[in-house]
Amino acid sequence: MRFLAGLFTIGLFCLASVPRKQPLTFAPFASPGKLKMGPVEAKAGPDSSRFTYTTLVSGLDEPMEIALLPNYDIVVAERKGAVRYFDNKTKELSTIAQFNVFSGIEDGLLGVAADPDFKNTNWLYFYYGVAGDKSVSHLARFELKDKKLDQASKKVLLEVPTQRQYCCHSAGYLTFDADGLLYLSIGDNTNAEEIEGHNPTDERPGRELADDQASTANSNDFRGKILRIKPTANGSYSIPDGNLFPKDGSKGKPEIYTMGVRNPFRISVDPKTKYVYWGDVGPDTEIPASEGKLSYDEINQARKPGFFGYPYFLGDNEVFPDYDFETKKEGPGKDPLKPINDSPNNTGVKELPPAQPAFIWYGKGPSKKWPMVGKGAASAMAGPVYYSDLYANAPYKLPDYYNGKLFIYEWVRKWIMAVTMDANGDYVSMEPFLPQLKMVAPMDMRIAPDGAIYLLAYGTNWFARNTDSGIIRVEYSEGNRNPIAKLDIKGKTIGAAPLTVTLSAENSRDFDPGDKLTYAWSGKGISGTGPQLTATFTKPGIHQVVLTVTDQNGGKSTATTEFKVGNAPPEVKIETAANRSFYWDNTSFPYNIKVTDKEDGRIDPAIIKTGFTYLPFGKDLASALTSTDADIQYAGAAKLYASLDCKTCHTMSTKSIGPALQEISKKYRSQVGASDFLAKKIISGGSGNWGSYPMPPHPDLRQKDAAELADYILSLSKPKKAMPLSGTLQLSEHVGKGNEGAYVLQASYSDKGANGIESLKSANYIVLKNPLVQLEDYQEGNVGVVIATKNTGFVSYIANITNGKYTRFDAIDLKGIRNIRLRVQEHGAGGTVELRQGSKDGALVGKVDLAAGKIDDLKHGWKEILLPVAAPAGIHDLFFVFKNEKIKGPLFHIDWMYFEKQ
Repeated sequence: MRFLAGLFTIGLFCLASVPRKQPLTFAPFASPGKLKMGPVEAKAGPDSSRFTYTTLVSGLDEPMEIALLPNYDIVVAERKGAVRYFDNKTKELSTIAQFNVFSGIEDGLLGVAADPDFKNTNWLYFYYGVAGDKSVSHLARFELKDKKLDQASKKVLLEVPTQRQYCCHSAGYLTFDADGLLYLSIGDNTNAEEIEGHNPTDERPGRELADDQASTANSNDFRGKILRIKPTANGSYSIPDGNLFPKDGSKGKPEIYTMGVRNPFRISVDPKTKYVYWGDVGPDTEIPASEGKLSYDEINQARKPGFFGYPYFLGDNEVFPDYDFETKKEGPGKDPLKPINDSPNNTGVKELPPAQPAFIWYGKGPSKKWPMVGKGAASAMAGPVYYSDLYANAPYKLPDYYNGKLFIYEWVRKWIMAVTMDANGDYVSMEPFLPQLKMVAPMDMRIAPDGAIYLLAYGTNWFARNTDSGIIRVEYSEGNRNPIAKLDIKGKTIGAAPLTVTLSAENSRDFDPGDKLTYAWSGKGISGTGPQLTATFTKPGIHQVVLTVTDQNGGKSTATTEFKVGNAPPEVKIETAANRSFYWDNTSFPYNIKVTDKEDGRIDPAIIKTGFTYLPFGKDLASALTSTDADIQYAGAAKLYASLDCKTCHTMSTKSIGPALQEISKKYRSQVGASDFLAKKIISGGSGNWGSYPMPPHPDLRQKDAAELADYILSLSKPKKAMPLSGTLQLSEHVGKGNEGAYVLQASYSDKGANGIESLKSANYIVLKNPLVQLEDYQEGNVGVVIATKNTGFVSYIANITNGKYTRFDAIDLKGIRNIRLRVQEHGAGGTVELRQGSKDGALVGKVDLAAGKIDDLKHGWKEILLPVAAPAGIHDLFFVFKNEKIKGPLFHIDWMYFEKQ
């Protein structure tokens, strides 16, 4: 994001060096022995199979923070203002309040925390941008009664003036320490888009919103700070001893604990040392630094109140030059030992406390000091410090191995690290924590009183409701391990009422040998036991189903899913009397597109999207054609785009942290050399075209791929040519262009939505490929492949063909096929080629015998034979099965096959 307070580096493409989005899966992995951790080596941690997880909630809308209540119910703050409540007993998720918030830029409902004495007070604290014309955010307290937020109980503890003209950085995290002191992180709220590759210290008249010396380096401003206060019973607060400035406000806001921070997005307080930790999301500058550019993300440790450098210093107090935005010249930077804020926009003290260096810092490139953090876009966050003795009798307490370790995590790079420190709190090493748990953008991390870890996943896309967002509970067990509930669905998850589905728990498992599992299903109107359940939903709406898996020793795990009932997906058909797999020279293809939708009724033909084109490549097209509205000719680039996780930074039509792809297309499509310009940007990165947020470079991307991505983007704003829903297409464009291409006919339709269920899209397509198919292009098989060039010109073919071996080709239509012409070489004992449909033992639809022979010159000896075909209509997988039960050795070689029409 660099959202939610400038969370991440952005640009045209946000290609973090992390795996693309994965489902939330958990699996054992081999112990790696020793893991190299930079300056030290750390022994591998506890057996990973002793960690089990449960996905409690999914499908949240921009979840920001969770408050874990004493009864293990959970309150979730969603950025657009919703307050969600998870009932731990019933496993139901509900909305208990909707704040009227300003959610522009990166603002909104950002933080929630439960009072330390919640059992008696029922108080919840929230931090949010107040809707309306006044640019302020509130720290407010409410009372929670019977799962309802009492609006009349509202007490505003603190009002924070902000600006809403420029993006970014709101932060807004809330947490309490062991003494009941409340900490609130606030971002610098400064214009980060017009800083000319430097830090935001623009002192020109009228540019105070681009001067961080007016906020984070200003002792008389709440922004760019971590505040520490003591809430009181009357809804106010007092100033605790030991904050950065005197209680009388003579030198600055007495609430300030740390200042000089940019975007302190996630904070925690060590329950024993009282050290404060936070992840500070760094800037995007062009200033050279000890490692790359001075654009570090930081993990900070405050052993006492202090000034932590920004906007003058970053990382290990590396100094920003003093840049004059008027003359465009750089001068010497500030002195870390005695920084002076002499900006005309500063309303606080001029002489600031000595700058404190970061605890851990890293940039966009590989880090020499902390190599395990990876590279690419970043968003550093700090989690809790764990102490074993604070969980002495907790059933799921972590192993003593983690005693005294700090957990840090990364939104973009999707990792969690356990940081080892010495007795003084100095850094020793870091190591991955739960690397087998593929977190999708970790947003919050808590350790519960029972020792379990709660993780909040934001999900893949910014500013959106994500199906892969949610709350995950992770448990560790020394003795009996909890089973892992795995819920699989056989059938549709969305459809008209009544909707009948079959659910399976058969892939659930338990790591303890001999454990016997029992299964229970629950939901509104749903109950049952056993590894499978068939359920029918008769009423429209969203229905949740919970699977509970239990072992005989009391170990338990749950999994949840939901079904959307009331809107059936549209049905898109492409009818034809011709073969649906192949094209031949100068032939025609008749077609008829039909779309039906149960809820929409009559379909307007004008809104059915269609397309037909010839592509110079034809392999692996299916996965590229399933989810793009681009011209079909850019299907390959659309597939590449999706594989790179670019949608994390960009949506198709609305602005996220980066511009919408369609807006990029509109801006550049008519410009000369636009494709080359965009391709270069994708590879080299840069800034200045859509604001100052730089796009990280992608030097590993091939020039050819970057060019295809650029062309794909530019195509998105081109007018789409409508084609009739029925007609006859002439297949002649392929002539003289080799045999690798394919014709693609595609149709799609998005319905209007119904019964509270959103619009659904369905698509269908036909891919016609060249009837000449290389045998080595099989989807599955157990033969060998030879690529020979010496003394042969060039030939590739399948070899090592012995009795019983086979090759499989998927989804072939034999309609109108009279023969399959095979190019073979009788180089072996000879035998039979059987053609079967559906499986190796399926219906026999053709066969041919090949004679024995011996050819020494691989360039010669090839001949063509006919395999007659007699197949029923329909599309089936084809299996070529090779037989000669009398011989164990090689039988023959086959180069290619050609499907001959009648």
